[in-house]
Amino acid sequence: MPQPSCVLDGQSLAIEDVVRVARDPATRIGVQPEARRALLESRGLVDRAIRSGHTIYGINTGFGKLANVRIPPDQLDQLQANLIRSHAAGIGTPLPPAIVRAVMLLRANVLLRPTSGVRPELVDALVALLNGGIIPLVPEQGSVGASGDLAPLSHIGLALMGEGQVLSRDGTAVPAAGVLTAAKLDPYRFAPKEGLAFINGTQAQTALLALMVHDANVLWRTAVGAAAMSLEALRGTPAPLDPRIHLVRPHPGQIRAAALMRALLEDSEIRESHRENDPRVQDAYSLRCAPQVLGAVADAIRFAQNTVTVELNASTDNPLVFENGDVISGGNFHGQPVAQALDILAMTLTTLQAIAERRVERLVNPDLSQGLPAFLTSDPGLCSGLMMVQITAASLVAESRALAMPASIGSIPTDANQEDFVPMGMAAGYKAGRILVNAQRVVGAELLCAAQGLEFLKPLAPGRGVAALYRRLRGLSPPVLPLTADRPPAPDLERVARAVAQGELDPEALETGVLAGG
Repeated sequence: MPQPSCVLDGQSLAIEDVVRVARDPATRIGVQPEARRALLESRGLVDRAIRSGHTIYGINTGFGKLANVRIPPDQLDQLQANLIRSHAAGIGTPLPPAIVRAVMLLRANVLLRPTSGVRPELVDALVALLNGGIIPLVPEQGSVGASGDLAPLSHIGLALMGEGQVLSRDGTAVPAAGVLTAAKLDPYRFAPKEGLAFINGTQAQTALLALMVHDANVLWRTAVGAAAMSLEALRGTPAPLDPRIHLVRPHPGQIRAAALMRALLEDSEIRESHRENDPRVQDAYSLRCAPQVLGAVADAIRFAQNTVTVELNASTDNPLVFENGDVISGGNFHGQPVAQALDILAMTLTTLQAIAERRVERLVNPDLSQGLPAFLTSDPGLCSGLMMVQITAASLVAESRALAMPASIGSIPTDANQEDFVPMGMAAGYKAGRILVNAQRVVGAELLCAAQGLEFLKPLAPGRGVAALYRRLRGLSPPVLPLTADRPPAPDLERVARAVAQGELDPEALETGVLAGG
C-alpha cells in the first residue's frame, strides 16, 4: 500500500495540502496515530455523558427548534441517520469533484480534533472514500452557512451511509450503495452525536475559500506581471516604483507590488529609449498607481488567507467535548468569518480586474497608447485588431461589479427563527468563484494586448522579467502568435486565460526567477 502524502492530525493542515489533495486524486491521505488515540479518549467522554442520562443537545435531543424534544435511548442511532437524511436538501449543479474532495479532507481533519467526540472510525470511513476516489454528489445550492454547511455535508454523509449518489468517472450520478460495495467499503452507521458533528461545520465554504486564496495569490502575481508588461508597451516611467515612495507608506502589499514590478522591468531597453525628451510628466493612475491598487488587493488576499488558515484546523462542530468531560453547546459552526473573507475576495478581485481593463483600454485606444497603432493592428480600418478584446474585458468587469455585493450581510432567518442570523457563505463562495474566473480572463486579455503592443516597439527589448513573461506567453501550446491580420480573438483569450488560471504565466514560475518580496 502506498505511503500517505498528506497525514491529518487536526492541527496542521495547510492551504497547500488542500490544493494538492483537491486537484490530484492520486494523493493518499493518512491519519496520525496520536491524533486518533486522542479522539478515541474524547469519544469515551461522550459515551460517559450518554450513560449519565443528562439531557445533552444533539445527542439525546432533537435539533435546532426541536432541541426541547428528548429522544429515548434506543432511538439515538436512528436520530443521527434521520438527521443526515432530512438535511440532504441541496439542489442545483453538483460541486466539481476537486471542491468535494477538499470538503471531505477538511471535514476529516476537523473531526479528528478531540473536541468533536466522534469515533475514529468516522474519520477512517471518510478518508477511505477519499483514497478510494469516491466523490459524493453534492449540490451547489442549499446552504446558508449556519449551523454550518448542513446540506452539502449531509450529502457527503448520505454517501458514507451507502445512500444518495456519487459521481462516476464520467461525471454521471450513480447510486452510492453499489459503488461502496464495489470498493469493498461497508456503509457507515452514525452513532450518537456523530451525525450532528458531521454536518455542523463550515467545511464547504472553507474549501471554496482555501482553493480561492491559492488561486488569488497566483492571479495577483500574474496581474502584477501584466501591469509591468503594459507599462513597457505604453512606454511608461518606472519612477513611481522607487522603493522610497513605498517605504514612507508601508502597506505590505504595496511594497511587494512595487518590488515585483521593479524586478520585472530591470535592464529595459524600452525604458532607456524614452528616458530623455519625453514630454509626459506623469502616467495615468492605472500605471502610476498600480502598486497602490494591487498592493491593496494583496493585503485583502492576505486577510482571507489568514482567516482560512485558522479555519482549516478549527473546531466548528457542536456541541464540543472538552478534556474534563464537559459537553458544551456553542456557535463555532457559524460561517461569518469565512463568508466575510469570501466577500472581501470577491470585492478585491473585482478591483484587480477593473484596473487591468483600464490598461487594456489604454493599449488599444490610439488617443491613449503613446503611438501604438489603433487597436494594435498594423492596418487599422481594414482590420479591427484587438478592438473586441477590450469590449470583452469591459463586459466581464461589469458582471463582476454586479456580483460583488456582499452575501454575508444578507441574512434570512431559518429554522423557525432559531437560526435568526446566518452568513450565506456558499452564496458568497459562488459569487467570488465567478469573479475569480472573470479576473483571470481580464488579466489574460491584458497580457494578450500588452504582448501585442511590444511587437510594435521591436527591436527594443523590455525588462528581463517582462521579456521572460512575453516568451512564456508566446510559447504556450498551441502558441499565442502575434496578430498580423484579423482573426477571431476568442481562442487566444481562452488559451491565455487558462494559462493564467493554471499558473503558467505567474512570474514566480519564470525562468529568470525574478519574483521579489514573496
